[in-house]
Amino acid sequence: MDFINGKLKPIYFKYLAAAFGSALITSIYSIVDMAIVGQYQGPDGTAALAVVAPIWNIIFSLGLLMGIGGSIIFSTLKGSSDQNTHSQNEYFSTAVIGSLLLAVIFWIVIIFFDKQLLTFFGAKDNLMPLALEYLIPIKFVIPCFLFTQMLAAFLRNDNSPTLATVAVLLGGVFNIFGDYTFVFLFDMGIFGAGLATAIGSVISCFIMLLHFLSKSNTLYLVKPTHIFLKFKKICVTGFSTFFIDIAMGILTILFNRQIMKYLGTNALSIYGIIVNISTFVQCCAYSVGQASQPIISMNYGAKQGDRIKETLKYALCSVAFFSILWSALSLCIPNIFVTFFMKPTDEILAMAPAIISIYGLSFILLPFNIFSTYYFQALLKPQISFIISITRGLIVSGILIFLLPLLNVHYIWFTMLFTEIIVAFFSVISMIYYTKSLPAKTH
Repeated sequence: MDFINGKLKPIYFKYLAAAFGSALITSIYSIVDMAIVGQYQGPDGTAALAVVAPIWNIIFSLGLLMGIGGSIIFSTLKGSSDQNTHSQNEYFSTAVIGSLLLAVIFWIVIIFFDKQLLTFFGAKDNLMPLALEYLIPIKFVIPCFLFTQMLAAFLRNDNSPTLATVAVLLGGVFNIFGDYTFVFLFDMGIFGAGLATAIGSVISCFIMLLHFLSKSNTLYLVKPTHIFLKFKKICVTGFSTFFIDIAMGILTILFNRQIMKYLGTNALSIYGIIVNISTFVQCCAYSVGQASQPIISMNYGAKQGDRIKETLKYALCSVAFFSILWSALSLCIPNIFVTFFMKPTDEILAMAPAIISIYGLSFILLPFNIFSTYYFQALLKPQISFIISITRGLIVSGILIFLLPLLNVHYIWFTMLFTEIIVAFFSVISMIYYTKSLPAKTH
């Protein structure tokens, strides 16, 4: 597929379809688990998986750190006039080594410090046993989750977006049927949900490895020179995408603690639902960013500014569609989400509509803000991407989580709306400035 000379519209939408499928199915690992467990064990099961949610954020973000960071540099080099295949694959090899190192470190943490980790994430006495039971099978396959994210990014940049999607799709489909079979038919409860998720990740990872047997594969392992410098460059380039997921985990922890402090378990179970709706919205934003990134990175390397601007136009239209869709669903049918994710009590059904509707207003700007981090990464402007990520994911949101409940405990649900508005203002100004500075044409 010719990113530099081919027709952009069909290329972009082919990649968007593949990236959307991959991102959406990835979210199923946690969302289907919560829905099935919530139906089986009620609000406590939903709340327990809300406590586990930051672990997914950490695992996936580490994979994205290596995958997005390495693949952006890989594509930029591929689009440049000096197309040195060995140099490109030095970054791929560094990303593989980095992924292995990070997987081992987090593997050790989750095996030996699971209780301390879950306590830090907000688990109380009644939720801890459920959360620990869910994690038992997950612990055996931690590297598969991380490598799936890393490999998917490189496959998209090596002209194999469809294989990446098929791999994640088949793993996700197994997870759906496995959840129902293990949890209900085999009566394994929350342990069964964890088992289905673990097996699904192994399936996805194995299928992605088939790319290396294909004739179109240009990825291969080499001995990297100056590996620490390359690792640093990958981390700097991919940090913003990494921080989006890490920040979601941090925010989940802060929300968990503040909600339990001020509003109690019922509110936390509703927040568990919001986490999963937000995961869907973020996955839509990821898909736009992941579809655009290879095209923008390669054309940036080739200095084709007009093609970058055309890709940006398609991406912003996609972002607008997802923003309207998810905001409308959150405002119009909030209790549909509640009944999908759990067997709710009358009290929860009464509380949920206002909470979900208020939080759902933030979905108007969330896809744009996340896409903007991918856009600036693809233009090799990691500093701007970092500012957007850390402001959205920690500084503004973190301050508001603690400040707003002091004014009124229910104002906590406005945290992300105010955050997205502030961040979008900076993102728009930065996007206009850097897009105008792109060269109109080089040849």
